[in-house]
Amino acid sequence: MGTHIDVQLVDENAVEKMNQVHELLLRYNLRFSANQADSELNQVNDHAGIGFISVHPELFELIKIGKQESLAKPSLLDIAIGPITQAWHIGFSDAKQPSDALLLDLLELCHPQDILLNAFDSSVFLSKKGMKIDLGALAKGYIADRIFDLVKPECGLINLGGNVLVCGNHPQHSDGFWVIGIQDPKLPRGNHVGILKIKDASVVTSGIYERTFEFNGKVFHHLFSAQTGYPIHSEMASLTIVSKTSLTCEIWTSRLFGLDVGDALREINQQKTIEGIIITQSGQVYCSDRLKANFEIL
Repeated sequence: MGTHIDVQLVDENAVEKMNQVHELLLRYNLRFSANQADSELNQVNDHAGIGFISVHPELFELIKIGKQESLAKPSLLDIAIGPITQAWHIGFSDAKQPSDALLLDLLELCHPQDILLNAFDSSVFLSKKGMKIDLGALAKGYIADRIFDLVKPECGLINLGGNVLVCGNHPQHSDGFWVIGIQDPKLPRGNHVGILKIKDASVVTSGIYERTFEFNGKVFHHLFSAQTGYPIHSEMASLTIVSKTSLTCEIWTSRLFGLDVGDALREINQQKTIEGIIITQSGQVYCSDRLKANFEIL
């Protein structure tokens, strides 16, 4: 899945359930990966401009959700951005800066409304040849939620590369809270600007420091704009969303990352199902109203 995975379970059948988690992760990687040639998702991409292809109901569900959230307002999410992410391939050994001419051509293929869905047989059609769906902004959240749905541990933690989901009371904390560090975007991993206390919730962070590529003295991050084809230019360095489900967190980090900080914070405060923390490139930290009691700046 292109990231470090940490799973902790407290349960009478923890070993058996951990084996189930491992099997599920392998299955989902083969289902949702845009970087594995033989994945189920890439079967859809390979049929772009050719015709509908029936897919597993879970893949159909996530593509449907991704299209809906890509077309919502406000939203900088675009699951049709696959041609751009594949052209840059940041995070892989063959990363490169594409030409402006190539990016202009590829941007014509990045319109989520051109993803056609048929619920009758769970089939998908990318209407233009060369289109590619990339579910990287959503899949880890979906997978984390499905893992806990499957194993239903007494308590546990899943960390899919910074995408954290916890359930039950922490076994070693008297108040039952899990304590999650919020990464300082300017410092190496493990250095935190603050700590967040949560129960039965998910914490997901999108940041410009996660995956980068340096070329001719310029550093490019992996969060792309479907308007320019380049990494999103923003005063945000990171955006953390807290919610009951990990997929909800993924949706809103992707929809809001890159908006004006004030606009993003207002949107978070207006939504009843999410909370958030924004860290700017100048080091300012903003926290949504209802989260302040559980967030401590270090």
